[in-house]
Amino acid sequence: MAPRRMETKPAIFCLKTLLLLYSFIFWVTGVVLLAVGLWWKFMLGPYMLLISSSPSSAPYVLTGTGAAIVLFGLFGCFATCRGHPWMLKLYAVFLSLVFMTELIAGISGFVFRHEIKGTFLTAYSAAVMRYDGRDDRSLAVDGVQRRLHCCGVYNYTSWFSSVYFPISGIPTSCCVHVSDCNEADLKNTTLAAQKVYKEGCYELVVSFIESNMGIIAGVTFGIAFSQLVGVTLACCLSHFINSNQYEMI
Repeated sequence: MAPRRMETKPAIFCLKTLLLLYSFIFWVTGVVLLAVGLWWKFMLGPYMLLISSSPSSAPYVLTGTGAAIVLFGLFGCFATCRGHPWMLKLYAVFLSLVFMTELIAGISGFVFRHEIKGTFLTAYSAAVMRYDGRDDRSLAVDGVQRRLHCCGVYNYTSWFSSVYFPISGIPTSCCVHVSDCNEADLKNTTLAAQKVYKEGCYELVVSFIESNMGIIAGVTFGIAFSQLVGVTLACCLSHFINSNQYEMI
């Protein structure tokens, strides 16, 4: 039995090295998801009001998933170093759960992407119609228009039927050059057309979603299926360790 046991040692060492490397990458992925979730919550929170009428749970899901992956990654490193088969099998179960969660999330996002666009149209149109320049949704509308260089839902004429237009005209966030805009011009439908962005925000956002959905789906599924690599390594290492311990008896 001794020669065969000696043959399994290099295999165990190689698998341990690969699993440690994988666990470290897995842990880094968790840190990234955790950071993205927190960034989404604190930096993108107001903009999420334009996608849904109720607070989004997406940042909490990302933060929770990231935190779980960080813990699982640390457990994976510990299990690999300790070399206990039951710990390695438990780690494989954890990875399988993460795989299923990410796979379901990726499929759901891809399948319901059209509903996301419809919800955005409804929420953004309502935000434009009720714009007052002060509340969170209004500030989010201003932020979108400034960053994307767009105006209104389909174009600047969307503002003509808003409650804000009779009072102050089109918001200054639509202006190509703010210094060249004044309230009188922005209340004049003819002059305003020469001073504001022509393209609507809805088309820009939808175009971005459609052009990047393939990339987002590919990355999501790629990360999800990478968990299977970890499951395979953990199961193989557990098997080799079990075989080695059996041969020593």
